[in-house]
Amino acid sequence: MMVTMDSKRRLTVSASLAPAAPGDAFRSVFDAEEGEIVFRRISPAADWLSVMAECPVRMDEIPRRRREPSKRRAL
Repeated sequence: MMVTMDSKRRLTVSASLAPAAPGDAFRSVFDAEEGEIVFRRISPAADWLSVMAECPVRMDEIPRRRREPSKRRAL
């Protein structure tokens, strides 16, 4: 099957080949050896802890959020 990218850099796959519903999530992986992008459907009942464990950035390296809400400026 050939898939072509349109002018807005989107890939479109017909629903008959890959049925999906709104809200379905997919994981994409680029395989450099084969020169291809692979999309795998993520289970809606996936364990978020296992997904977070696969994150390449440690939680300690993420910048902290502000403790105070931002102040409104007078115009």
